[in-house]
Amino acid sequence: MPLHITKIAFRSESPATLRAWLESQPGEARITTRYLPKRVEEMAGGSLYWIHAHMIVGRSPILGFEETGQGRHWVRLEPRLIPVRAAPKRAHQGWRYLEDKDAPPDLADGEVDARDAMPPALLHELAKLGLV
Repeated sequence: MPLHITKIAFRSESPATLRAWLESQPGEARITTRYLPKRVEEMAGGSLYWIHAHMIVGRSPILGFEETGQGRHWVRLEPRLIPVRAAPKRAHQGWRYLEDKDAPPDLADGEVDARDAMPPALLHELAKLGLV
């Protein structure tokens, strides 16, 4: 079973803007990081799960990791956002690993998560109370 990682969707106003950015990348999307995850070998076939407004909202399959030549690394991703059943997740710095058994399931084609219809502020408050 592959290992996954989570990351804040920094500078994304919404999951839609994150999707638009990913899909605008030709061939593959790349994000830079100073530190390579220590468990990088276990991530073959894994995904990066995106956090927006304290919720995991989607995932992008990891294609690999590559050194930039400037003391940093690229995380190479498929340029798509696969919607998942939203799950609460606190903001964090650095990498957080996500075991396959703990990863939220993908939404089926055409399936809509009922939480998508809720305002983000309400969803955040409900998540803090452990109700979603």
